Amino acid sequence: MLDVHSPHEPIIGWKDFFLHLFTITIGLLIALSLEGAVEWNHHRHLVHDAEASLFHEIQSNALALTDAVSDLHKQRDELQHDIVVLNELIKTNKLPDHEHMTVTFHIKTFDNLGWKTAQATGAAAYMPYADAQEYDGIYSTQDELADSEKQAARDAILALAPFMESVDNAPDPTSSEAKMIKDRIQTLEGQILLVDSLMGSLDGQYKKFLSAHPAH
Repeated sequence: MLDVHSPHEPIIGWKDFFLHLFTITIGLLIALSLEGAVEWNHHRHLVHDAEASLFHEIQSNALALTDAVSDLHKQRDELQHDIVVLNELIKTNKLPDHEHMTVTFHIKTFDNLGWKTAQATGAAAYMPYADAQEYDGIYSTQDELADSEKQAARDAILALAPFMESVDNAPDPTSSEAKMIKDRIQTLEGQILLVDSLMGSLDGQYKKFLSAHPAH
């Protein structure tokens, strides 16, 4: 808030008027400059704190992604084994001895609080455009990955449905049932391939970011 006060002495003539006007103008310019400097310094600290938080969040997510990729590949290998078992069942109308099927999918979430906070506090608006675009690209890929994981989880539930009511002494699935299960597992496989692709893209973005930014 800037206050402008009237002169304490009466203004006599144009000379006093212009002198007073000049004094007010200089005072306003100084006050505005100081206010702008304070605001700029506040924004600079806001961006610095946001970038430090984002760096640690991305670093943590990058470490978690390594385990997530390994787990995803294990699940994909299990599904490929299931397809082999189902093909044998379709061919012989009997499950191979000592074989079993495993249908699983684990959703791995990645933190995004740092970016949400940067947007909510306005810090993202004060970042250099290229930096803000880089952060937005990383977190947009995370959101896309999360959506694909949810779809894969739904596909996994559909693939599991035929086993929900089964018991140890239940008869083997028929050939037609095995074909249905195989179709659902193949749909899940396709979704897992998409998740794997998005994880690979996110891994590349993480590595590029971390190599280009020093530790905070």
